[in-house]
Amino acid sequence: MASAASGSKGRVLLAYSGGLDTSCILAWLIDEGYEVMAYMADVGQEEDFEAARAKALKVGASKVFIEDLRRELVEELVIPTIQANAVYETVYLLGTSVARPVIARSQVAIAQREGCTHVAHGCTGKGNDQVRFELAYYALDPKLQVIAPWRIPAFYTRFPGRNALLAYAAEKAIPVSQTPSKPWSTDENLFHISYEAGILEDPNVTPPKDMWKLTVDPEDAPDTPERITITFSAGKPVRVTNEADGTDLSDPLDLFLYLNTVARRNGVGRIDIVENRFIGIKSRGCYETPGGTILRAAHIDLEGLVLDREVRAYRDEHITPIFGKIMYNGLYFSPEGDLITKMVPLTQASVNGSVRVKLYKGSLTMEGRWSDSETLYDMEQSSMDVQGDFEPVDSEGFIKIQSIRLKKWGAKLQQKN
Repeated sequence: MASAASGSKGRVLLAYSGGLDTSCILAWLIDEGYEVMAYMADVGQEEDFEAARAKALKVGASKVFIEDLRRELVEELVIPTIQANAVYETVYLLGTSVARPVIARSQVAIAQREGCTHVAHGCTGKGNDQVRFELAYYALDPKLQVIAPWRIPAFYTRFPGRNALLAYAAEKAIPVSQTPSKPWSTDENLFHISYEAGILEDPNVTPPKDMWKLTVDPEDAPDTPERITITFSAGKPVRVTNEADGTDLSDPLDLFLYLNTVARRNGVGRIDIVENRFIGIKSRGCYETPGGTILRAAHIDLEGLVLDREVRAYRDEHITPIFGKIMYNGLYFSPEGDLITKMVPLTQASVNGSVRVKLYKGSLTMEGRWSDSETLYDMEQSSMDVQGDFEPVDSEGFIKIQSIRLKKWGAKLQQKN
């Protein structure tokens, strides 16, 4: 059957990776009668963007856009996530999630500028990313139409597996990498890399040693510890120093890239978990988040010195978990996302100071911390050797008040027994 005239159905901006899936999607959309433009976001992944540009044009894209979003990602998403100490289900540092808002926002902006009627992506129909991208699209431009081929029966029945995609690629003369396909899928940005699917779908299969791309195996890391100092202002990292190699950085992007480097060579930042996807499916994922692991640990440590107890408790209960859930579920562009991102800086005004960190064979140890202006720690007041302005006798009244309800509870238990 002859394909529809190119562009007769509208103009599409496709989120393009240069891989087999999105290259076939590009060709398929053209067959379906769309004019297709390709969009790639540079969020720090190791990618030959110019080769991908040439490939997209060869497949039939009318234009290719490559946007450098690394600084936006660090300054607008990564650092606020660190300020909030945000994680999902207590362990996942949201590496994939934090990149999606800047990628989607740039895609929508280009689509609007180029007069596109549709945006498209290559996310599967079972994962979180389809939700994250599309909720962002609809929030940023409700008029844009979305094409998700892996949810279209005509597409996924025609391409039930890799062999079908390879046959289509041969038919359309789409260049295909000769590198053997690895038995897992990955997603990478400057914050992290994720591994899932394939052999990892069995949660009891140990990941092979050669899977981990970013970090050296902790067992093979240097036998000598490495020490760095991280300085924060209002909860934001503003300086990293390492006397051993002469490093002294303050630019947010440069600082973060260096933390990635030092963490990678010391085997820091690996996790292997089973998580609950937003759509209700459990998923096994392996993640490397090198620099982010250091930053979050140092930030939490400094807060112990400078942050008021009740402010910290309120943030930990009402902001940190909600922030993590909003990011994971793709609701950054939402009323609650707007609210929570405005609340985080209000908790960080006093988070000023420095932390000394030791990295050694996959582990992090905080060796010291100080603040020249914001510390709430009083050495004399805390000392067991100096009385200071704290009268020990005052503790007696405190204990009596705290024990009132416990005495009543204990008495009732005795009566029952």
